[in-house]
Amino acid sequence: MTETNNTAWYVVHTKPRQEARALENLQNQGFNCFLPMLQVQKLRNQKVQTITEPMFSRYLFIQLDDTTQNWSPIRSTLGVSKLVSFGNVPAAVPDALIDMLRDSPPLTPQRLMNPGDEVQLVEGPLRGLRGIYQQHDGEARAMVLIELLSQPQTIQIELQALRPVTL
Repeated sequence: MTETNNTAWYVVHTKPRQEARALENLQNQGFNCFLPMLQVQKLRNQKVQTITEPMFSRYLFIQLDDTTQNWSPIRSTLGVSKLVSFGNVPAAVPDALIDMLRDSPPLTPQRLMNPGDEVQLVEGPLRGLRGIYQQHDGEARAMVLIELLSQPQTIQIELQALRPVTL
């Protein structure tokens, strides 16, 4: 799609957890939209899972022509809350920002636990013990430093058997 001088990127505020729904419905109406995504680790059903979620919760970007395009359907689109505005002026986003977000290499997943974090074992024979998360070891395992028999020991354990200790 060739950009004209009249197009700019704007910010759409979506309803909670409806970014993908808003994106799909806006695209079905012929709008050019962009929803940057990233991977993060979260606890789901008592398991650590890597999921893909929007980079900016409740926001997506839409490219609009300010002279010929009808903007009125945007606010009544399923999943959309409103077009972000300052007063009556929609908030424009620099093209360079959108280009940077599109051209950036995929981010590595944001981990639920980082080296040095205190963790608790929640499964297995060592349930209840606390340790220090050392490193990720493959897809589903981690290295954890625990104190066992008054000696520091490094063990390899399933990620789903660990929970971060929050203060």
